[in-house]
Amino acid sequence: MDPQDTERFRDFVDVRWSALLRLANLLTGGDRHEAEDLVQIALMKALGRWRHIEDPEGYVRKVMYRHQVSRWRLRRPHREATFAVPPENFGAADGTSAADLRITVGQALARLTPRQRTVLVLRYFEDLSETEVASALGCSVGTVRSTTHRSLARLRRLAPELGPAAPVAGEPARTVPTGKAMKGART
Repeated sequence: MDPQDTERFRDFVDVRWSALLRLANLLTGGDRHEAEDLVQIALMKALGRWRHIEDPEGYVRKVMYRHQVSRWRLRRPHREATFAVPPENFGAADGTSAADLRITVGQALARLTPRQRTVLVLRYFEDLSETEVASALGCSVGTVRSTTHRSLARLRRLAPELGPAAPVAGEPARTVPTGKAMKGART
């Protein structure tokens, strides 16, 4: 690799590291170490093909998606991790309700299977279409649709605290997790 390509790669990593780590954190269910490993593996694969990659961001993200799919396929029989229930008071008057929502959605996603979590992250956090998710995961659009439907239903069962909440003064009632609500939780 010539020095110019090396510099381009370093610049890419410097600029995109935190965004890639956030995505990996969602894909791994909040495991910081696995997330860092996932990003590093994707970057190593990109480094080997750096000269031939036209869209580095897209390439690295696709490697991350596919590697995560491979991980959950290898770990099929696994035990779900259990997490403490978040506080009841979502609509705190101190302005932390958005942060509480992000934390709770993250914890709820961590309770899903890796496959369910991956599909929901790609659909609602990465804002990919069903066709794009199917392509990224190497499955059919029907599989994406059914997995999305089942995942949202399971998320509602596992995290009833995300259900309809009493509105706080001046705020509308919130019904999470629908796809639109999950998109709002990523900011």
